[in-house]
Amino acid sequence: MRGTKLGIGAMAAGALAAGALAFAPAAMAVAPAQATATYDCGSWGGGTAELNATQSGSSITIQVKTAVTTPIAISAGDVTTSLNLTHNGSGTAVFGGSSNPAIPAGGAFDSGPLTSATSFATGDTLDSFIGATPSLTLTVFGVTVECFAGGNQAPGPFVAD
Repeated sequence: MRGTKLGIGAMAAGALAAGALAFAPAAMAVAPAQATATYDCGSWGGGTAELNATQSGSSITIQVKTAVTTPIAISAGDVTTSLNLTHNGSGTAVFGGSSNPAIPAGGAFDSGPLTSATSFATGDTLDSFIGATPSLTLTVFGVTVECFAGGNQAPGPFVAD
């Protein structure tokens, strides 16, 4: 008898868990998940950068990988990155962080995940910030590199789900 009761309890727990999954909210995803934009970093170079976005609820995280290379090796977490994006065509959303992976000498820059204090709602858009203020700022070993966006993101702005 004891085995039968335990088996029924386990089946009930399994059915309850399956039912909870069926009613769980769908995962949110910013679209497109990847875009490119050009940046001019003055004497530091420039070119096309890859921006990867992920969404979790009302938060969006962006990772920037640029064509800008470093002449020396940089340890993980040694770069402070700030990325300004136009929010809904008129405002600004600032993403920041110091979570870069280790970058070898001659390696291309990778910001690691950048977060924003801004909450994003369904339909909000994020695109390259074009203006007199730098779009992308990298600070490493006390040296600040300012980069300016050369145009809008391709294939288009990020759109929150």
